[in-house]
Amino acid sequence: MTSKQLFAEALQLPDEERAALAAELIGSLETDVDTDAEAAWSEEIRSRLTRVEAGTATKVSWTEARRRIHAAAGRAQEA
Repeated sequence: MTSKQLFAEALQLPDEERAALAAELIGSLETDVDTDAEAAWSEEIRSRLTRVEAGTATKVSWTEARRRIHAAAGRAQEA
């Protein structure tokens, strides 16, 4: 089976299963784990979650977040 055939089959999976598969594939590429970076990201995630749960986080819509991501990447937003 070619990678294109495998990809076409993977696209038939439900969203949740595709996301899990993608995470597994990305994880398989990460051989060197920076434990300091992992710890820092875990702390940042906990901090953000605490702010969301407390109602003190500044939230933006997905449309706005996507616009900002595209702007930061220096490209126009795709339709």
